[in-house]
Parts: sequence; C-alpha cells; structure tokens
Amino acid sequence: MQNPPSEPRIGLALGSGSARGWAHIGVLRALHEAGIRPNIVCGTSIGALVGAAYVDGDLDRLEEWVRGLTLQTVVGFMDVSLNGGLIKGERLIDFFRSEFVDRPIAELPLPFAAVATDLYSGREVWLQQGGVTDAVRASIALPGLFTPVLREGRWLVDGGLVNPVPVSLCRALGADWVIAVDLNADLVGRHLKPKPVSPPQGPARNTDEDRFTDSVMAHIQAGMSQLGITPRGKRETQPALMDVLTSSINIMQVRITRSRLAGEPADVLIAPRLAELGLLEFHRAATAIGTGRRAAEQVLPYLRELLDGHVPG
Repeated sequence: MQNPPSEPRIGLALGSGSARGWAHIGVLRALHEAGIRPNIVCGTSIGALVGAAYVDGDLDRLEEWVRGLTLQTVVGFMDVSLNGGLIKGERLIDFFRSEFVDRPIAELPLPFAAVATDLYSGREVWLQQGGVTDAVRASIALPGLFTPVLREGRWLVDGGLVNPVPVSLCRALGADWVIAVDLNADLVGRHLKPKPVSPPQGPARNTDEDRFTDSVMAHIQAGMSQLGITPRGKRETQPALMDVLTSSINIMQVRITRSRLAGEPADVLIAPRLAELGLLEFHRAATAIGTGRRAAEQVLPYLRELLDGHVPG
C-alpha cells in the first residue's frame, strides 16, 4: 500500500514595490482567513519588511501602525542625505528596529530570507543570516532614494534590481509550490505623463499625491539647503525630479519582474493593481491593503484546487 502524499511546502514570495508593499498585508490576511499558511517566506525590499513582520507574529502591530501613518509622519521619517541617496532611511529603520522584529533570522519561527543586490558586482545576495532588521534595511535600499548598506565588506542596495519577486529563493529554501505577489504589473507610464507648457487655469496640485510630492520635495530642498546646496529652478517643460526617479524605477521593476517570472514562474501569481499609488505614498496604507486583499481573494478558488491536489503542481 502506498503512503499518502505528504503536504506540500508552500513558499510565499513577496515582491518589491515601495509604498505599494502594504498590499502584502491584505494578501496575507486573505490567505490566513482561507486557512492557507506558508511554510517559507521570502521578500524583496518592502516585501522583506512585511514578510519579516509576518513570520515573527507582528503583522497585527504592523498593520495598526501603517494604517495610522499620515503624510506628515512619512515626511518626518525622511532624513535627507546626498551621500549615496536622497534619504538615509535610518529614522525609519530605527523605528522598525525598536517597535517590531529585531532578532537573528535563524531564530524566526519559519524559514525567512531577503534579497539584496551587491552594488559593485551586480550579483544577487540572499540574506539568510544575521539580524532581521539589518537584512530588511539592505533589501529596501532603493538606489537614488535610500543610501546603500555596508554588510560584510559589500555595499548592498535594493534586491528589486535583480530579483523583484523572489520565487527562486523560495524554491531554493525547499518550497514545493510558490505563491508570488507581484506589485509592479501595471506601472509603466503611470507617473511620467506629458505636461502642458502653461499651467491650467484654476487651482492646481490639489490631489493627495500632488500634496505628498510637494511635501517631499520641500523636505528634500530644505535638507539640501542645510548642506549648502541651492537647487536650480526647473524648466516647466521638463519632468520633475521625483517624476524621473519614480518612472525610471517603475520601468526597471516591471521589465526585470517580467523577465524573472518568465524564467522562474510561480505556481500562483497574485498581482494587485496598484498604479494609482506613488512610490513613497506610505500613508495610503488602507488603499494598498484593500487592493491586496481583493487580488488574493480572486485567486483563492484556483489556489484551493491546487492545494487539494486537483491541479498538478
């Protein structure tokens, strides 16, 4: 008589996406309520941050905190620097270290790993040892925005440069099936749009995103002034600095994600539609979480069939 098949080990690959990453919380909520518990969790960038909190049982606290973020709170976390990036990121990571996960990765209840990129060699780096918060800080070091991290003699930056949705890392850690969350599916062309040479009549820049961008740029310019640097005025026909940064990052993330997922497909792909969220709009957590939940709920029927053995892996 044959032995019954053992339960498959489920890996969860949480992708990069900056502020869009709060959608991972909604995905995890939907999976949990459906009785689906991953055995392995891997994350890139913001996916590493949310994944670490989930593995250590801090998801409730994290969700409560991110839902309480305001535009002013987010801007206050930005410590301006021109040494490797516009934002050091230390205020945010120090808060995370004190309030959430900060222990060795080896002591976490589930296998966990984060992805970073070696700045000089361009190699993918899998962070599976050392402190959780240090690994998260390296994984979220988005080039041009957050300063790189020195770890074991290597300067590390955001893992989204090489592996935005770490399916391969989940499989390397022993996952039989992988559920992947791609936050970059609908981003190209979202931010960099043609703008009129003359401003339109009536009130302008009244949207939440515009006010946030203005606040961030004012904060950055104030920091640059403290460093003795006076920004030049920009021509109205040229895209703004934040538009160039966000659009360039979006293009990079989308292209790399498509390439990696084509060669290393997940068994189930969850792709929340998050183009309306700006790169640094961390204060819009409610929108991101709700979108992530709905995207996960849409794939639950197929996922249940897969886990019940009705669909080959």
